[in-house]
Order: sequence, then C-alpha cells, then structure tokens
Amino acid sequence: MAAMSVIGIDFGNDNCYIAVARAGGIETIANDYSLRGTPSCVAFSGKNRILGVAAKNQMVTNMKNTVYGFKRLLGRKFNDPQAQKELQSLPYRTSQQADGGIGIHVQYLNEEHVFTPEQITAMLFTKLKDISVNALQTAVNDCVISVPSYFTQAERQALLDSARVAGLNVLRLFNETTATALTYGIYKQDLPAPDQGPRNVVFVDCGYASLQVSICAFHKGKLKMLASAADSNVGGREIDAILADHFSKDFLARYKVDAHKNPRAYVRLLSEVEKLKKQMSANSTKLPINIECFIDEKDVHGDLQRTDMEAMCAHLFKRVESTLRSCLAQSKLKLEDIHSVELAGGSSRVPAIKKLVEEVFNKPCSTTLNQDEAVARGCALQCAMLSPAVRVRDFAVTDIQPYPIKLTWDASQGEAGEMEIFEQNHQIPFSKMLTFYRSNPFTLTAKYCKQPPNFPTCDIGSFTIKDVKPNKEGESSKIKVKVRININGILTVASASLVEKRESQQDKEEEQNNQEQDSMNVDEPPSKENKTDQEAEAKEAPATEVKMDKLRHGSDDEDEAKGSSYSSRIKSALSWFSSGDDKAEEGAKGKIKVRLIDLPIETHGFGLSVQELDTALEKEGKMVAEDRQEKERVDARNALEEYVYDLRSKLLSEDQLATFITEEDRERICRTLEDTENWLYEDGEECQRQVYSDRLANLRSQGEPIKDLRIEFETRGPAIEEMAHFLQIAKKTADQIRASHENKEGKWDHITLEEISKVDKCIQEKWTWLEEKRALLSKTPRTQQPPIYTNQIRTEKQSVENFIKPILNKPAPKVEPPKEEVKDKNEKQPQAQNNGQSGTEEQMDVDGANAQAE
Repeated sequence: MAAMSVIGIDFGNDNCYIAVARAGGIETIANDYSLRGTPSCVAFSGKNRILGVAAKNQMVTNMKNTVYGFKRLLGRKFNDPQAQKELQSLPYRTSQQADGGIGIHVQYLNEEHVFTPEQITAMLFTKLKDISVNALQTAVNDCVISVPSYFTQAERQALLDSARVAGLNVLRLFNETTATALTYGIYKQDLPAPDQGPRNVVFVDCGYASLQVSICAFHKGKLKMLASAADSNVGGREIDAILADHFSKDFLARYKVDAHKNPRAYVRLLSEVEKLKKQMSANSTKLPINIECFIDEKDVHGDLQRTDMEAMCAHLFKRVESTLRSCLAQSKLKLEDIHSVELAGGSSRVPAIKKLVEEVFNKPCSTTLNQDEAVARGCALQCAMLSPAVRVRDFAVTDIQPYPIKLTWDASQGEAGEMEIFEQNHQIPFSKMLTFYRSNPFTLTAKYCKQPPNFPTCDIGSFTIKDVKPNKEGESSKIKVKVRININGILTVASASLVEKRESQQDKEEEQNNQEQDSMNVDEPPSKENKTDQEAEAKEAPATEVKMDKLRHGSDDEDEAKGSSYSSRIKSALSWFSSGDDKAEEGAKGKIKVRLIDLPIETHGFGLSVQELDTALEKEGKMVAEDRQEKERVDARNALEEYVYDLRSKLLSEDQLATFITEEDRERICRTLEDTENWLYEDGEECQRQVYSDRLANLRSQGEPIKDLRIEFETRGPAIEEMAHFLQIAKKTADQIRASHENKEGKWDHITLEEISKVDKCIQEKWTWLEEKRALLSKTPRTQQPPIYTNQIRTEKQSVENFIKPILNKPAPKVEPPKEEVKDKNEKQPQAQNNGQSGTEEQMDVDGANAQAE
C-alpha cells in the first residue's frame, strides 16, 4: 500500500460523504455502489451487519432491524424530550438503559442485541473507513468529521467516542458551517489583503434535518467566523413529514387506508413524497404521486402543486426567516457590509427558502459550492492542514462556539461563586487561566449560561482539583487552573498547578524548569492540533487570567466584603496578563522563587469511560471479524454456485466443451452438478466456508481437465503452424546461401557450406518429427489426452531457433577501408597562415578530415 491518506467525513442525518485531499485537489470518494453519498443506515440480519446503501435498500423488508436517524440520538438520555420525539417516528424498538441512555433493540445473529446510538454510529464509521481504504488503496486513519454547529458538549463527546470505536483518529470535529466557509475561501484568489476591509459572506446550509446559518469574514489566507445561528427542527425531513401527513389524510378519505398505522407503508410514502418534493423544486405545475400495492394491495395516487406545499409549510419558512435574522443581528453587520450569500445543503434548493434568503439579505443567492459535498470537502482540507502526512497551502481558520459557558465553585472554603468565562460566539480554541486560593481539594462545575435549544440540561461537567494542601505558613495555597475550549469545541480543565515558593539556593536546572512551567502558556504536548490552537490564540489575544484573590479565609475577605459586592470584585479581578506575570512579581520581592506542582484532575462529564470504550472497541472488533467471516462464507458459496452453472452450460454447448467429453462422462458430471445445485438450496444453505471450498475443489478436479483439453486443442494448432512456418523460412534461407556459394557471388562467404549442411540436417529432422506428431494428433479423438502438448511443440521450436538462427544470422566480418595519408603538419602550416587560419583551427580540420575518411 502507498502512504497513509487523510479524509474528511460529512456525517449527515440522511447521507454521508467522504472527501480526500490528493493530486493537488479535493476528490469525493464513491462507495462500493459507485455512489458519492452513503446512506446513514445500519441494518442487522441473522448472519451479519448490513451497512450503508445495502441497508437502505432493504429498509422496507427488514424495517425493525434497520436503524436510521441515530445522529440526533447521540449523547442523549432516553427520557430527553427531544429524543422521545425522535423515537416516536422511528420503527425500531428502543428502551431505557441502566445509565439512563438509549438502547436500540435488534435481531442480530439470531439473538436480540441492544446497541447504543454511539455504537451504531461507530458501525457506520467502520463502513466509511472501509469505503475509503478500498477507493484509495491505502491505509486510512486520520480524519476530520463534520458536526452541526449547535451540537452541545455531550453530543460532540459521543461523536468522538464513536469515531474512536471505529478506529479513526479524529484530528478535529469541524463545524459544518466552518467547513463550508473553508471550501469557499481556499480557492478564492481575489480575497482582500489583511490591511483592507474583510469580505463578509453569509452561508446558509439547509440540509435534511437542520438549518444552519453563519457569517464569515475573509481575508487573504484566513477566515474568521463572526456569528452562527441554527434551528435543528427545520429541514427537508420536516417538509417530507408535512407532505406525508397530507397524503395520509387524503388516502384515508379516498381509499380508506391509514398509512400512520402501517409503518412499512409510511416509509414507502416518505420515500415517494421526497421524490415529489425534489420535482416541485423545478416545476410549478401540479405533479402526481402514485404508489402500487400501498396497503391491502390497493394502488393509490394523488397530486400536489408547489404553491400548496408552500402554504402547508408556511410555519417552517417563518422559522427559517427568524434564524436568518438572528444570525444577522449577532454579527452586528449592516446589509451593505455583506458581500454575497452562498447556499449549501440539499434543502436549500427549495424555491421558497431561496426566496426568503434573498429577501432577508437583499442579495441574490449564489450556488458556486457543491451543495451536497461542500462540507466533506472542507473537512478534507482541514484534515490535510492538520495532518503531518500531507502538505497543503496554509489557510488560517478561526472558529466560534455557539453557547455562553460559566464556571461555578462550591462554598466549602469561602464564598460560592460563578463567572461567565466564555461568551457566545467566543473564539475557539482558547484558554483562560484562573487563580484560586485553597487549602483543600475543590470542585469546579461547568454549565451553559442558558439552556441550549432542544437539549434538556445546561450541565457540561465537573472537575475536582485534588491534592490541594495549605502552604508552609498554614495559609491557603495559590492554585492556577487552566480552562480551555479545545479544537473540537469541548470544554476541559487542561491543567491545575499549585504555586509553591522556593528559596533561591535551589538547583539551577530545577529552577529553569520551574520558570518554564510558571509561564502562563503551559499547554498540551506539541501535536499539530495543539500547535494550531496556540497559533490561533497568539493571533487573536493572549490567554486570560482571572485571579480569585478574595476566596481565601481571613480578615481580608471580611473587610473587602464590606466595601463591595462579590460579583463586582470578580469583575474587577479580570485582567489580561503576560507570560512573565509571576516572574515580575517575584523579581519585585527579591530572591523568592516559585515552582508549579501539577495537580491531578478528576473529570466527571459526558462520554464513555476508558473501560466502556475498551469494551465497545472489543465488541466492534468482534463484529467486524464476524462480518468478514460471513463475507468469505457467502463468497465461497457464490463461487460454488457460479461454477455449477458455468460448467453445466459449457458441457452442453457444442462451441464450448461438448466435443471434449464423452457422452457417459458428461451425463455423470451433469448429475453431480445437479446434486450440488439441489444441495445448495436445501441442506447446503448455511454451511461453513470450508464445506463450499471442498465441494468446489471436487468439481474443479472433474471440470478443469475438460477445460484444459479444449485450451490445449485451441492453442496446439497455432503452435504447429508457427513451427512449420519457421522451418520453411529457414529452409528457403539455407537454399539461398548455398546458391550464393555455387554462383560465387561472395555475399554469404562468411557462412560455410559445412554450416549450411548442419542446418539442412536439423531442418529435416525437425520436419520429420513434426509430421509424425501431426499424424498422431489426427488419429487422436478430442476426448483423449493428446500425444504431444502445446508447450512441448513450443519447446522444440525454441531449440531449433537457438541452433539455426546464430548460423543464418551470422554477420559478415567488417573490412576496414585503407587509411589516407596525412601530409606533414609542418608542410600545411604555411597554407593555413595564407588562409588566415590559426594553428589550432588547422588541427581541427585535419581531425574532421580523418573522421570523414573513416
């Protein structure tokens, strides 16, 4: 295999797209059905898993074991209202798990299995990885996966866990809006210079399940997200549901059949109204819908016009307008500041949505992007930028996170408090440093400042800082806590350190290490991802240090509390700091030095534990092995079945094998083939791979010799003709040489008559041998093994050529022409001087004359 490739995955609710950066561009990978989009479907049977296109193709016939729509279940609990709303429209059975999560029940390997949405997602990612490996013929490990900009930390962490279970190394979870913007910006050669005003572009991504709007500022070589807004309940599927409900009522009134009571019929109806919706995007006339054998073997039909559809979906389009205006308000831009509006996502093709976008932004919509593949292409570009395996043009990306985040801490030591540390649309990745004074371990709790839309809780997680102890004087120790939103949009407490004062007589090397740690830019190991984070931070602003100086015990707290409220003190404590903050403070005090002692952090949040992740990895690996084993079994069965049909048809065909086998043998083999065919469809339906392989080997031992007889017969004639033709040409050439000697022409004098006699003798012997074999072959029936084989004839021909060709092709010896006498150089020099030539030029002429003479 070649070097490792990096891919970008657009993980959609309905379809997934895979793109790869190679050959100086971005390509979208086709799957094993030659389709660029792979359905987000996972199905189960009694023998194996069925993934992607094959899963969707059998959705109607295997409905209860076909899982789809699971993207919106990631990171959610069973009693989540949004999850319950989703589950009501899904045909497969679900239940609440011991941890409160969602369990999906399916029949797999003739047993009931329960999988989580994260495990189902990992199965889909396994399929996408296999598609990439087969298409690129190289190992695939690094990837960037798209994520809706409105996803919370729980949903993002669940997606990361799924990718890890599938064996993917996720370099970044990339917001879909940002991926679209990167696809647009990296190919633009006319972006403004950094010292000029930015080009502000609006991106409207209306897909199958959600609407996302973002505004981005472009400069040459970089982009910065300004604002984003989303509505996760506006998309193509909502329009499909409204149309399906309309036709359900229509069919109930006219045909007395209720699609809502028949899940299989409802799935078929959804598929048909989706096709109708796409047709209405291009036609304003009334369009028909026809479904055969819908329910109770009744054929149904109806029709609908675009204007009727727009009237039914009017409330959805109002939500679209509200989301568009919300994003514009967040960006604080005027309409004249906006350069253009770009559309992405399949549902943006709906004329009513296009019209709304043009009305809100007062600009015509542009469709320069591939509306289905733009996100995947952006992810592939980002992956190429982050991976050390690929070289790509740098393009700086500054992303934002959608929800404001606050930290709260307990009142075990001093006042309880809270503080908003990242406001809405804050740049990511980004770090802030907090300073606390504590003598015991303490806990920080992270929450969203307001509840995210369609998510039941504000909680993000809690972080317990351990091993905190008083300082040498018995007072509260100074604790520095680094809080970070990483490149995936996930909040973490990256580090916690206890500041300990040390005397100046400490070891010089230890002091140097402490000073490096004491810099306020301590970060993760220098991976390419973290390097990107640091560069982004350095370009925008330094990390923020918030000193919680008033959280220590003692009279300082009491005195300060009299003067001002706690919240005002926190605000006044907010300050920008430089990396030399502690050093400057210590320098003023004199010889006192400090060192930072790393403290352990216990995290309680969303996502799988290490043990759960290992268990899921083991289970996925086992299922992959079972899928591979089943594929090999099916391939062996198909190979046996194919050989039975192929051999039988050839045995009965006069143009194939019928003339190379006796009637008795043909009847015997055909009986064996018929018995094998019957066995395949009865007792041999579920056998192991080795059983099929053994039967195939037995059939081949009977069928291949017959095929060999035919091949031998077809190739033997040309081989005989080739040898006869060579002997004739050799005989003719030998006769010409002999005649040349008799006429004393001298042309072939270098070949002696003795050598010609040897050639004649060899030709005669081989000609006699060939005629004998021809006679034997003419008497041998096709059904018997021939007295001589093609490879023997070709070997004889080669030996004749090796003996005769060196003699007949022997080249004549070279005869050197007489050399011309060259006049003495001293005699030619006066002539050269008379002609105005130098001595050097005279020598060159002589050489030229000599060369010409030769």
